[in-house]
Amino acid sequence: MKAATLKALLKARLDKAATALITDLKSGAQALVVDGADSGDIKLGPALRRFVDDALTADRGITADLDGRRYFIQVFNPPRRLIIVGAVHIGQVFAPMAALAGYEVIVVDPRGAFATEARFPGVTLNSEWPDDALDALDIDKRTAVVTLTHDPKLDDPALKVALARDPFYIGALGSKKTHASRVKRLTAAGIPAQAIERIHAPVGLDIGAVSPAEIAVSILAQMTAALHRKPARTEP
Repeated sequence: MKAATLKALLKARLDKAATALITDLKSGAQALVVDGADSGDIKLGPALRRFVDDALTADRGITADLDGRRYFIQVFNPPRRLIIVGAVHIGQVFAPMAALAGYEVIVVDPRGAFATEARFPGVTLNSEWPDDALDALDIDKRTAVVTLTHDPKLDDPALKVALARDPFYIGALGSKKTHASRVKRLTAAGIPAQAIERIHAPVGLDIGAVSPAEIAVSILAQMTAALHRKPARTEP
């Protein structure tokens, strides 16, 4: 690897940019794609770019055969993050599930009686007000935001920040009636209808979930579908 390529790769990883390293397995030539911009010794045509996009979406390295050449595309995506607003019962089972699925989990709740190490062992806890916390957490396309408190004073500020950013998933706990009231409040606050439609609510796939663990499974499944850009289907 050339020094310039290595330097650019290290910087991209420090910047938490979606990055792919392409290597011509015969010649050893390489190119780097950082947030869609490429540099290096390989010219990226539309077909190779599609392979790069597929690798970044799948979050794994792949081999591409094009025009008699074989390329290895190595992915350096930033870590996936899940920001849970509300240190509630569902969050207690949802956080470890998400961690097992490869997410860095952050629980945001200013209520000290809920957000405790005893209730969330090994999970990063943030006791700031949700809008301040989310604003500082630099939400990006590798981030999911899920609000669980049922309290507009906590959920709404978090949703406003999330809707102003570009997370791959936004979910909010609550019934259809609860969400209808939420939509009215967000609309009154000046949030465009197109933005509000990004919220998955009621959160999670409709699998008849009842217990906190079942609800957590439904949310994680819906997040996974959104991450891989596939429609979430509950019927065959």
